[in-house]
Amino acid sequence: MIELAENRYGKSRVRLMKVTRHDHGHDLREWTVQVLLKGDFDSAHLHGDNSKILPTDTMKNTVYFLARSSKATTMEDFAKELADFLLGRNPQVQSVSIRVESTLWKRLTVSGKPHPSAFMRGSGELQTTSVERAQGGAFHILSGLDNLVLLKTANSGFEGYIKDSLTTLPETKDRLFGTAVSAEWHYMSSDLEFDVIRKSIRETMLRTFANHDSKSVQQTLYAMAETALEAVPEIDEIEITMPNKHCLLVDLSRFGRDNPNEIFVPTDEPHGYIEARVRRKP
Repeated sequence: MIELAENRYGKSRVRLMKVTRHDHGHDLREWTVQVLLKGDFDSAHLHGDNSKILPTDTMKNTVYFLARSSKATTMEDFAKELADFLLGRNPQVQSVSIRVESTLWKRLTVSGKPHPSAFMRGSGELQTTSVERAQGGAFHILSGLDNLVLLKTANSGFEGYIKDSLTTLPETKDRLFGTAVSAEWHYMSSDLEFDVIRKSIRETMLRTFANHDSKSVQQTLYAMAETALEAVPEIDEIEITMPNKHCLLVDLSRFGRDNPNEIFVPTDEPHGYIEARVRRKP
């Protein structure tokens, strides 16, 4: 006996750039949106009956239609609007999941002053949110960041680990520590100042990374998560991924030169991979 266990569908990589024009200047946002619907779509899979299918092209158009009138200034609030709009018009849909990624744009500084209408692309860091809501249910919001590239040149070591017949890695008290942080946290409410909270979480983690006397990536990851939870009572858990982007010390002795921890080869393949979810105790 064969049955359809679970299914959902939607539109991905919907690119949206919105300019909000004020008398004093412009605000710029670039978002990439994904819409996924879960519901009563069995007839489409089993019988080719599309009578309950909202075309994914319609979902794309909905993103742009709502963006025109939306007053939302955060990804979270826009995703909430989009989810409610789709649920209200499609009773066959059980739940909607919206994911938004935000690209960093920074206002250009010209002659020492912020320019009102010129911007430059920031780093490769993405700000993210995933908002889900079922018919008649509450919002579930996970927000985060991805590819926050960091490096510190002091206060990092790695010692006291297992050494067996296959271990060649030497211990060190002084190494370069490079990573690309991905983090995702859960909000305990759907009515918050999301950008203010995001900024606080991000700055807290950056400050901890910079100041922490790291004995391992694991220890620093936990410290970053712990301080974020302590600083922001509006979240109850945070999951962080931190690959160890190695910088390998170059052996210059064969050329008659010393290398007092100054010359390295940056490499990210292969790399260590560390992740953990940290939460408040019940």
